[in-house]
Amino acid sequence: MKTPPRLQSLMDEGLIDSVVRQLMSGKEAEAYVVRCGDETRCAKVYKEATHRSFRQAVDYTENRRVKNSRQARAMAKGTRFGRAAQEAAWQSAEVQALYKMADAGVRVPTPYNFHDGVLLMELVVDADGDAAPRINDVELTADEARLHHAFLIKEVVRMLCAGTIHGDLSEFNVLLGADGPVIIDLPQAVDAAGNNHAQAMLLRDVNNLRGFFGQFAPELLNTNYGAQMWDLFQRGLLSTDTELTGQFARDERAVDLTGVMREVDDARAEEAARILRMKTGA
Repeated sequence: MKTPPRLQSLMDEGLIDSVVRQLMSGKEAEAYVVRCGDETRCAKVYKEATHRSFRQAVDYTENRRVKNSRQARAMAKGTRFGRAAQEAAWQSAEVQALYKMADAGVRVPTPYNFHDGVLLMELVVDADGDAAPRINDVELTADEARLHHAFLIKEVVRMLCAGTIHGDLSEFNVLLGADGPVIIDLPQAVDAAGNNHAQAMLLRDVNNLRGFFGQFAPELLNTNYGAQMWDLFQRGLLSTDTELTGQFARDERAVDLTGVMREVDDARAEEAARILRMKTGA
C-alpha cells in the first residue's frame, strides 16, 4: 500500500522497508503491518492530541516525572512548548512501560524502536501466522476462559510486583496470540506506589477481566482477585509466586485506637530522647 505520511520518516531512516496494510485504527493510534528486512512487524502511529478521543486525564499522568526542568515548567504552565512536551511524554510512556514490562517477564509485544511518534514493535500473530485477534472477538469455551483469565491475573500480579498498573486493561487491550494472551496498549500505565488512583485502577482492570471471562465461566464472577492482590501488595506480601484464591474478606474488627496512640507516643518519646542525646553528646 502507499506509505502513510507519518511512516515516511521511518522509510527514509531505513527502519522499515514497506507498509503491507493498515491493521487497526483506535482511539489514540493507528497500527500498520510493516516489513523490516525479513521480518514482519507492527508500526503504531500515535494520533495527535487534537485527533484523539482518549484524553490525557490527570489520573493517569499523576506522579509522572520529566527530567528536563524547562519542559516540566512549560508543561505545568500549559504553554505551546509545554503541550508539545506533554504529548511527547505521553507517547514515550508506552515505550518505557513496554520495555519495563518485558524485562519483568510480562507478555507484551516486544518493542524495537520509537521514532517520530511511531512505535515499532512485535506483530503478535495467531497459530496461522496472521495478526492475532483481540480476545473480545473470540468465542471462548468455559475452560478456555478459565485458562486465559488465570494467565492474565498472573500477568497483572507480575506487573504490580514491578510497580506498574495497566490502567486501561480489558478484553479490548488483550490479543490472543499463538502462545496465549498478550497485553497491549500501555501509554496510560501508572505507578502503583506513586499514584493516588492506583488502587481504583487496579480494581477496575481486574474487574474488567472478571466481567468478560465471567460471561463464559460464570463462577469467575464471584471472585475478588483485585482486592486480594492489592491488600497483599500494600502489606509487602505480594510476589510473582503468590497463590491467589480470588477470595477476600475485609477486616471489620474495630481499630484499637488507644493502642495505636500509645505506639505513637512511645515513638515520639524515643525520638525526643535520641535528639537530646545528640545535643548533649551523651
